[in-house]
Amino acid sequence: MASPDLFPNVSFSHVSAPAAAGASTEVTGGATAVFGGDASTGAPRLSLVWSGETQAKHTLEIDLSDAQIFKLGPTEWLCVSGESEAKDGVEEHILNGFMLTLNSLRQKSYSRAIKVVLRTEAESKAFYLAFQQWKHRVISGKAGEPLENGLIIGSKSKFDTKIEASSAKMYFHYYGQLLHQQNMLQDFVRTGTYYAAVMENRSDFEGRVVVDVGAGSGILSLFAAQAGARHVYAVEASEMAEHAQRLISGNPSLGQRITVIKGKVEEVELPEKADILISEPMGTLLVNERMLESYVIARDRFLVPGGKMFPTTGRIHMAPFSDEYLYVEMANKALFWQQHNFFGVDLTPLHGSAFQGYFSQPVVDAFDPRLLVSPPTFHTLDFTTMKEEELYEIDIPLNFVASVGTRVHGLACWFDVLFNGSTVQRWLTTAPGSPTTHWYQLRCILSQPLYVMAGQEITGRLHLVAHSAQSYTIYLTMSVFFPSIALEADGSCSFGYFLEAKMWGEGAEQGGILQTSTAKLELKEPYYRLSQPQPYVMQQDQQQQQLPSLQPQSPLWDYHYGQD
Repeated sequence: MASPDLFPNVSFSHVSAPAAAGASTEVTGGATAVFGGDASTGAPRLSLVWSGETQAKHTLEIDLSDAQIFKLGPTEWLCVSGESEAKDGVEEHILNGFMLTLNSLRQKSYSRAIKVVLRTEAESKAFYLAFQQWKHRVISGKAGEPLENGLIIGSKSKFDTKIEASSAKMYFHYYGQLLHQQNMLQDFVRTGTYYAAVMENRSDFEGRVVVDVGAGSGILSLFAAQAGARHVYAVEASEMAEHAQRLISGNPSLGQRITVIKGKVEEVELPEKADILISEPMGTLLVNERMLESYVIARDRFLVPGGKMFPTTGRIHMAPFSDEYLYVEMANKALFWQQHNFFGVDLTPLHGSAFQGYFSQPVVDAFDPRLLVSPPTFHTLDFTTMKEEELYEIDIPLNFVASVGTRVHGLACWFDVLFNGSTVQRWLTTAPGSPTTHWYQLRCILSQPLYVMAGQEITGRLHLVAHSAQSYTIYLTMSVFFPSIALEADGSCSFGYFLEAKMWGEGAEQGGILQTSTAKLELKEPYYRLSQPQPYVMQQDQQQQQLPSLQPQSPLWDYHYGQD
């Protein structure tokens, strides 16, 4: 059981209902507030201990499982407990003069309300945080046992209603391990860009309150403190919060201005609003792991109007690509299922399903940007203004003009984020040809490639649908339209492979041909092809269209859950 938190020399008084006019409203001073677990059950409690006229010790117990706390002033708090459903008119009797302050208690009644006064603002802030941390030690199973990460309790938070408990448990377990935090810290493009963005914009941090959303090891909180933040609240839901506390305590000149809070941003309470949010909420394709939603929720809950967010915006970049080596590699994976005599068993009935299964995996690797068939386009997410619900389903229309004639094997994607500081604007990019990050790039492969000619338009749609396993299902459609086909003198078509394409729409009536290829992929289950990009020899007619050369970088070889 955790050690209790003590606050000496506090004052408290009962907030009584008019109906109980005879009840005492006397202020009791010199008391000690103690947070801890009940001796028999381990249930979290707040005990107010004081000495009476005979020097005998008196104790007032508050069960934190159904208690709430509300700020009345810089050093004053109201603790209410004994929740039940309110009847008409009950609220104002119970809350007396605090009705306006406690408008969130509408439809509830409480058997008692205790006003607690601390000595200083610093103690007041610490009291509040202790209240929240002990309150969230909700009991599950045996008395006194705290909830495991990801286990759903009676009153679900917004996170719990969206995310499967099994997915959350695995997610928090993964990020609770130092080896995975090390993998991210050793991504020097990532870590160095964050450090530069903070230090180059000290004016945004000096004297300000900062909330680090999903603090992990606490490195970004320490950066913010280095930049002069008045106070940083490092919110982390996994067991990594304990490691973060040790790291921060080991840097006392910075740590004295950092408070680690273990919990989800959807659930924790903070004693004050933030002037700036900092976070690393990006996953593969920017949105994997659905942490961007928590980042937006933190904005709505904690950020002052006009406050800053680091990062500020994100962009998903997309372009069609041609990579015959990759396509053959993926197709060959299913050759195993073409065996007619595997220990006397014909495996071929499963070949089609296996083939589609391999093509349902997005490929995560670093590739040569010369594989791109056209200049990229991008879709912007403004973290400062977007609604959380906008991340549930992302629909991106595609429109490209092919730079070369070739076979299109799918859509290549990467992302970047902007730190829009008051002094310096800095981008963190995962683009091909840029220094490699632990995110790499992502490619969605079409099981049926498309053929294009230089100057031809490629249209389609990238549709991302969020699901409860903290990821997205990707629906990709790409099309190429040929208004007419020129025949050779012998009547044959120089692009004979087009003749089998599906024909429909206006163009079809006029003899045109529309090639369309679709794919359904699971972002949570990618194929990690973590190797150096292979040199790509351009065809002679492509030389004038080639994009900037790739600067090979050493990839990080560690397997990464969801590629945070």
